[in-house]
Amino acid sequence: MSLVRLNIKGISYSQTQSGAYALVLNEVDGSRTLPIVIGAFEAQSIAIALEKEIKPPRPLTHDLFKSFADSFQIDIKQVIIHKLVDGVFYSSLICERDNIEEIIDTRTSDAIALATRFSAPIFTYENILDKAGIYLKMKDEFLPQEENLEIEDLIQEPVPAKETSYAHDTLEQLQDKLNDAVLDEDYEIAAKIRDEINKRSSK
Repeated sequence: MSLVRLNIKGISYSQTQSGAYALVLNEVDGSRTLPIVIGAFEAQSIAIALEKEIKPPRPLTHDLFKSFADSFQIDIKQVIIHKLVDGVFYSSLICERDNIEEIIDTRTSDAIALATRFSAPIFTYENILDKAGIYLKMKDEFLPQEENLEIEDLIQEPVPAKETSYAHDTLEQLQDKLNDAVLDEDYEIAAKIRDEINKRSSK
């Protein structure tokens, strides 16, 4: 299976899960995006790592891991999102010390937070993008400028989540809603609809 490199496209408030955020990755040489729901702590940690000029007064857990790894000459060479089961993404850290490579299982949110600190590339497999990727239909930014999340936004209380249920929608209605969500660049909602479509298609 061929690997596809991903970049971090943006982070937004989750519209379906209270206290959660949507991390959107996009393929480097293509138009597909991969929305992943993550927790508030991981969203804040990723945002702080991306904002190079902001340093927390005390190291966050992922900063501690980086310092620990540096002290023992451990490097993270790459992150691979290698599995998707029931809407949950599974990832691995490819680490190296003294030219010996080790593979460590990790939550995807932690993997991305560490990748930003080690400047490690992020990859997934083509079949995962085929199953869970969403095609971009617009070339605008992930969020309108006035909605871009700042570090302060990630520390504040998130907006209430919307209650969404697609149990009574037909597959045709779900596909229409998926297209609308992508056009609105609401990738977290699109991911939920995509998972519902995949769940029904696998039956």
